[in-house]
Amino acid sequence: MTRFVLGSASKGRLAVLRGAGIDPLVVVSGVDEDAVAASLGPDAEPAAVVCALARAKAEDVAARVDPAVATYCVVIGCDSMLYIDGELAGKPPSVHEARRRWRSMAGHAGQLHTGHSLIWLQDNEIRHQSAETAVTTVRFGTPTDDDLDAYLATGEPLRVAGGFTLDGLGGWFIDGVDGDPSSVIGISLPLVRSLLAGAGLSIAALWTANPV
Repeated sequence: MTRFVLGSASKGRLAVLRGAGIDPLVVVSGVDEDAVAASLGPDAEPAAVVCALARAKAEDVAARVDPAVATYCVVIGCDSMLYIDGELAGKPPSVHEARRRWRSMAGHAGQLHTGHSLIWLQDNEIRHQSAETAVTTVRFGTPTDDDLDAYLATGEPLRVAGGFTLDGLGGWFIDGVDGDPSSVIGISLPLVRSLLAGAGLSIAALWTANPV
């Protein structure tokens, strides 16, 4: 039975998977994201950045997962970044930066780049490894100054890529999504399904092995 290991502390990703019938084992990666991104250089394409980060996280978790679990498990590493106005944005480092981003995003659309990396472990060795990326367009509304101040005061924008959520308080200020909504929350079910299919793993088997 294949244990599903999520290499992320994201509550949104966990909720998406549980809502989709899988209760994963959560093992948080210890990757220095800034160092990985910096190693790619300033001209790296957004897809290359999120793919490299997702791969690094999956490899870190795969190396640390309990040997008993690593006898047969699949590890998923995830990363998302928003590309808007020629800028690739991860988690805002401060309230000031989050406010600046929201004033730039309001009334406009950005592309959320999602990268997922899969590592299939069998008998504590890597049997299969792959990574894919996807892009979803997010159309932002324009919050009032009071609403934006209140939203920033919650701290939510500082914990998420791009400084917004679809499934949380930030959802009030999202006018629409063109593409996969689950990727905006943090884990793309279509992308993960594709990676699993490439490894010869079925959703039905994972439901059985990781019931909610």
